[in-house]
Amino acid sequence: MTDPARITIDARGHRQRIDRYLAEQQRWGSRAQVQRLIDAGVVLVDGQPAKAGALLRLGQVVSVAAVPPAPPPLVEAEDIPLTVLYEDTWLLVIDKPPGLVVHPAPGHWRGTLVSALLHHWRGLPAGLDPQRPGIVHRLDKDTSGVLVIAKDAATLAALGAQFRAREVDKEYIAFVWGRVRSQAGVID
Repeated sequence: MTDPARITIDARGHRQRIDRYLAEQQRWGSRAQVQRLIDAGVVLVDGQPAKAGALLRLGQVVSVAAVPPAPPPLVEAEDIPLTVLYEDTWLLVIDKPPGLVVHPAPGHWRGTLVSALLHHWRGLPAGLDPQRPGIVHRLDKDTSGVLVIAKDAATLAALGAQFRAREVDKEYIAFVWGRVRSQAGVID
């Protein structure tokens, strides 16, 4: 492990929850990933192990040891074809077909998008959750469409923040049959 990162809490971090504040720094992944780091004991506040719900105070020093290597994935890589629309160092954008389950779950431990990603990447990128590697948003099993997937923890945190802030435009197309009474409307 390398030297820990150190942050001295300023006015922006004062009275914020430590897990939320560290996730906003976009260096250690999502809030859930930061909470796992806290649980693993690699996050210290003034030299003492941090608690996820603790409120920070002005002048405290938070240190985060290097992210431990990811445990071996519980999900097995499977050669499931992916329709890649775009890929670079940070992102993978795919066209998810209907019928593909995104996350492993009871009744769907195999044949998931997560299994396909592990095969596509030839393993789990460091710092990503083995159960949800880089998945920012999801589509239901029977829904097709574009999925944006982060390839590292910092990109995952940044994309997650953009989705939460509703800075990402999403468009949906639905097919209906039968007699439709109007040309436009809202389904609530």
